[in-house]
Amino acid sequence: MRAWKRLSTAFLVIATMATATATTTGVANAHDRGPQFAKDPTTLVDTSIGNNGDGTTFPGATTPFGMVQLSPDTQLNKYASYDYAQDTILGFSHTHLSGVGCQTMGNIRFMPTTDAVTSSDPARYGARFSHDNESRSPGYYGVTFDNGIEAELSATQRTGQHRYTFPGGSSTQNVLIEAGESNGSTYAGDIKVVGNDTVEGWVQGGNFCGETGKERYRVYFSAKFDRKFKTFGTWTDSTLTPGRREAARGNERAGAWLSFDPAQGDRVGSSVGVSYTSVDGARLNRKAEQPRSFDKARTSAHDTWRDELNRMRVAGGSTADRRTYYSALYHSLLHPSIGSDVDNRYRGFDDKVHKADAPYYQMFSLWDTYRSQNQLVALLEPDKAADMAKSVLRIYEDGGWLPRWGLGGGETNVMSGDPVTPWVVDLYNRGLLDKRTSAKLFDALWKNANDVPADQSLFRGRDGNPTYVENGFVGYQNLPGYKYGDSRQAGSATLEYALADCSLSTMASGLGHKDKAATLAARCDNFTKLWDTSVTSQGYTGFPVTKNADGTVAGDPDPTRSGAFHEGTAWQYQWLAQQDPETLFGLMGGQKGAEQRLDTFFDLPTVLSDPAKAASESWVTGAYDYHNNFAFNPNNEPDFHAPWMYAWTGSPWKTSAVLRALRTLYTDDAYGMPGNDDLGSTSSLLVFAMAGVFEAQPGSANYIFSAPMFDKVEIRPAHGRSITVEAPGADASKAQYVSSVRTGKGTLNRSWLSHKDLLRSGTIKVELSDKPTSWGAGMAPPALTAEH
Repeated sequence: MRAWKRLSTAFLVIATMATATATTTGVANAHDRGPQFAKDPTTLVDTSIGNNGDGTTFPGATTPFGMVQLSPDTQLNKYASYDYAQDTILGFSHTHLSGVGCQTMGNIRFMPTTDAVTSSDPARYGARFSHDNESRSPGYYGVTFDNGIEAELSATQRTGQHRYTFPGGSSTQNVLIEAGESNGSTYAGDIKVVGNDTVEGWVQGGNFCGETGKERYRVYFSAKFDRKFKTFGTWTDSTLTPGRREAARGNERAGAWLSFDPAQGDRVGSSVGVSYTSVDGARLNRKAEQPRSFDKARTSAHDTWRDELNRMRVAGGSTADRRTYYSALYHSLLHPSIGSDVDNRYRGFDDKVHKADAPYYQMFSLWDTYRSQNQLVALLEPDKAADMAKSVLRIYEDGGWLPRWGLGGGETNVMSGDPVTPWVVDLYNRGLLDKRTSAKLFDALWKNANDVPADQSLFRGRDGNPTYVENGFVGYQNLPGYKYGDSRQAGSATLEYALADCSLSTMASGLGHKDKAATLAARCDNFTKLWDTSVTSQGYTGFPVTKNADGTVAGDPDPTRSGAFHEGTAWQYQWLAQQDPETLFGLMGGQKGAEQRLDTFFDLPTVLSDPAKAASESWVTGAYDYHNNFAFNPNNEPDFHAPWMYAWTGSPWKTSAVLRALRTLYTDDAYGMPGNDDLGSTSSLLVFAMAGVFEAQPGSANYIFSAPMFDKVEIRPAHGRSITVEAPGADASKAQYVSSVRTGKGTLNRSWLSHKDLLRSGTIKVELSDKPTSWGAGMAPPALTAEH
């Protein structure tokens, strides 16, 4: 992959950029006032970052947490429907997920053409383009094809806005709409030409990642054009019928083509409402959000993104630092996506339409987002985070169980463990949930932590619970009907369950459930039940192993082999016990032994001498190379928190060293994301790392400090006070460590702050040193238990 070929030089490139470079403000004495915040941070966002097939992001137009992601597709049935290396666009579809590892969405695809319509195959009518003729910014995408057609896209929360400019003198102007072929499994679709300016229909998809094959979703649309059709027709599969108004998907496709009279002008515009409830809902969304013009829609989307990005703005650093940071912040705020119509109607997990009393969200990639992205949303948009929690509660009330990876109105059962629990507890411990929501969610989480759904149900839940509740670990076995169930990923599932139960114990305690809190707290250290002192690797003794239900070791215990650890190895998963680092480190021979093991995991000598080399050569570098390795994998979520585990050693400064190396893996080009973005998880990791705060213990609502990479970071939560982190002289290209931290309340005598204390901290002054310091030693957050 080209990204890795450049990584060894990326750090040197960053180092040569003048740290004092500040965004131009037009004020002559700006330099005297120090680094300045960008007037318009959207100018520093490149939506092409991660469009490389591994990051699997999309470059198109959307709004923060919007239902619509209107973006070009260069390929179908691939992880990313847009690959930067390709030169042909097949069309512009209205739904995308940012950074997922399986093909999905890509629904309702539009394509302008000038040739006679003779085929429904996008490979036949796709148009070549050059990146030199693309224009991308938050809320907008434009491209001029080699054939001269200019396509422009923008979006409101629930609509896609199209504007096509055909070459002067064109004898034919067409817009093709595909409703029966998506970027993933497609099962049905219908399309209908309504009158002389509207097209409506729906498409059904599902079977995300081929996990259980049961979940389905429907996307409905209503598209109104600003010009009347001269002629039209529809297709079913490869059969085209001029003049026909309706078509249904056969085995491949269902679509319509619309032709316009060139004598009426060169431009054709369309406003497309999208809904997950019905065509009526899509029509309602379109009418309610219809902008006055395409340019008004573009301006509104831009302004929304400008305001959103200013919620966590930075000053200082190089231009590459700021571009990389703001692009990561942008990618962090795309999902979860609004799922309800403007009247708050939504399609539930029972496949029925319900009405909520608040916006309903969907697209919950919880196995990924509970580790980093959830915390960022909660910090910047607490009201939206609360509505997301209420949406998860509605999933439970409608479907009977909590989700693990919810796609539209269905549970995909993708991934393993119990991610919804720390995800919810984090919001509870931040004080974002009202009493009623907290009580109901706790009951749902308690059920999830102790019971299992019926075999083959739409929800898999914690299928490892029978052995876990009895023995304290998930017994390895192959249960029929579950391709990648927790019992097949028994090693990692045990660790995930233990973290989830430990976090839930704090919620139980806060709600007054003392007995349940004690039961859950007793499971905090269940990771110890997998620890095998007979296993050695890389000179270290003792690692977690997978066990059968009878307690015997299942399979090969080699910790450098993946075995029954989901997308990782025991070397990477051994750190997933951050709820009780002291006990974990005791298994590793104490604090010193754990620190030495971390040094090996990160290749610390190289991190200190050549950070970019350590990141590109010592760590796991390929997006899907998480199997069979003992090194840090920054491309995948299970060990995202590992750099902060140094907080519990005698050398917390090493966290800052590792994060400077991590920074080199993110660059400001299409190849600048180290792995799947997983709905903002990978991007959120960088945002926190560069800002100098991170929650290493999901569910704790506690942030650990590290050396910021900007002179100033200003956090401006919606409806809250601003928090400013000042770190004069901060430079991502230099080795820097925290030497002291002061808040508005005085010197901070510990290495962390609770979420509530952070919100009240005002200005935080971080003093940096170019040499390792003892700051933070012995001042790490407490264990995550009901007592805390």
